[in-house]
Amino acid sequence: MPSESLFHVIFVIFTGAALAATLALYARQALLVAYIFLGVLLGPSMLGWVHDAEVIQGISEVGIIFLLFLLGLDLPARKLLSLVGETTLVTGVSSLLFGAAGWGLAAAFGYGTTDSLLVGAALMFSSTILGLKLLPTTILHHKRTGEIIVSILLLQDLIAIVILLALQFMGGMEVGAVRLTLLVVSLPLLFLVAYVLDRFVLLPLIQRFDTIQEYIFLLAIGWCLGFAELAVALGLSQEIGAFIAGVVLATSPIAMFIAESLKPLRDFFLVMFFFSLGAGFDLSVLDEVWLPALLLAGGGMLLKPLVFRWLLVRSGELPERAGEIGWRLGQISEFSLLIAVLALELNIISREAGYLIQAATILSFIASSYLIVMRYPTPIAVSEKLRRN
Repeated sequence: MPSESLFHVIFVIFTGAALAATLALYARQALLVAYIFLGVLLGPSMLGWVHDAEVIQGISEVGIIFLLFLLGLDLPARKLLSLVGETTLVTGVSSLLFGAAGWGLAAAFGYGTTDSLLVGAALMFSSTILGLKLLPTTILHHKRTGEIIVSILLLQDLIAIVILLALQFMGGMEVGAVRLTLLVVSLPLLFLVAYVLDRFVLLPLIQRFDTIQEYIFLLAIGWCLGFAELAVALGLSQEIGAFIAGVVLATSPIAMFIAESLKPLRDFFLVMFFFSLGAGFDLSVLDEVWLPALLLAGGGMLLKPLVFRWLLVRSGELPERAGEIGWRLGQISEFSLLIAVLALELNIISREAGYLIQAATILSFIASSYLIVMRYPTPIAVSEKLRRN
C-alpha cells in the first residue's frame, strides 16, 4: 500500500472514530459499537471511503497481540497454571455444549454436515478482545473475575488452534509428522525459551538500563512481537506467543511500568480492529443469511451466560460472579471469523455458511458489547456509576 494511501486510511479511521465516539457518548452508546458501525458505513459495502479492509485488519491484529501481552504481565506463571487447572472442565464442557447447539441450528436450516460442524465450532468460542477490552483494570488486577475469564479464553484459544490445524488437513495442506510433533511440544518449548531468555538476557538488560524509559519501551515491544513471531514458527498463534511473553515477564519489578506505557499503543490498534470488523463485512449477503445469523448470535448470547453460570457455580464460584463472567463471555469470537475465512479459502465450507458465521459474529459483537457496557463496570461505560479504568 502506498504511503499516501496508508495516511488516508488512518486519517479516515481516526477522524471518523473521533466523531463517532463523540456522537456515541452523547447518545449513551458503547464506543465499540460506534467503531463497528463506522467501519460498515465507510467500508466497501456502503460509502467505499476505505477499500482494502484486509490490510487494515492485518495492521489491527497488532492490537490483539499487545492486549494479550498486557494480560500476561498481570498473571505470573504459577498463578496462571493454577487458574487453567481450575477452568479446564468448565471450558471443555461448555465448548461441547455450544458446538452442539451451533451444529443443531445450522442443520435445522438445511446446511450440510461439514457446514453445520463448522458453524458449531464457531459458536464454541468467546471473544478474547471484547471480553478483555471491557474488563476494568481494577477487576483484572484485584478480582477473581478477570482471572477466570483470562484462563477460559486461553484454553479456548488452544482449542481454536487445533480446529484451524484440522481445517488444514481437510483442505489438503501438508501437515507432516514432524510438524505435528512440533505442535505437541511447542507450548512448553515456548515457555522454556521465554524463561531462559528472560532470566539471562532480558532481566539483566532491564536492571542495567531501567532508568532509560525509551529503551525499556522499545525492549518490551521487541520482546512481545518477537515471541509472537516465534509462536507462529512453532505452529501456535501470535496471541499465545505474546501472552507467554507477558506471563514470563510478569515477575519483573518493572512489569507495571511496561503495562502502563503500552496501553495507548494497544488502544490505537484496537480502534483499527473494530473498524476493520465492520468494513470487512459484505452487506449484500444479509438477504441470504439474516435469519440464521440472528438466531445464531441471539441464541448464543442467551445460552452462553446460562451455561457458564451453571458450570462455574458447580465448580464453586459465587453465583453473582459466575453470572457476570457468563455475560462477559456471551459473544462469538474473532477466532470464529478466522475459521470461516480459512474454510472459505480452502473450499471446505459453503459461501452461505461462511457468511453466516461472519454475520453472526459481528451481530454478537455489537449486542454483547452494548449489554456489557450498560450492565457491568467497564472502562468505556456510558454511566459514571459503571465506569472503571
